[in-house]
Amino acid sequence: MQELHFEWDEKKNHENTSKHGVSFEEAKRAFYDKHRLIIEDSVHSKNEKRFFCVGYIDRKIITVRFTERSGNIRIFGAGYWRRGKKIYETLRLG
Repeated sequence: MQELHFEWDEKKNHENTSKHGVSFEEAKRAFYDKHRLIIEDSVHSKNEKRFFCVGYIDRKIITVRFTERSGNIRIFGAGYWRRGKKIYETLRLG
């Protein structure tokens, strides 16, 4: 796997940590799950393409919302959401 470069807004990171209990630093580990899923977020992709990365970290399934900017993965949301968990379990765990 090629080296991945991440970025995020620190204010948004603090808000996400308070609201969802997960920092973007932790969330970026989902991209290194060899079974991760990358799903386009067609509902919220207006000015730029947005995606979900659903992956396994610390024995939990996490969903990370992100976009790509200038070769970097820009994270703007992450949490342990039921919908992402259900998709991962259905497609990856059978």
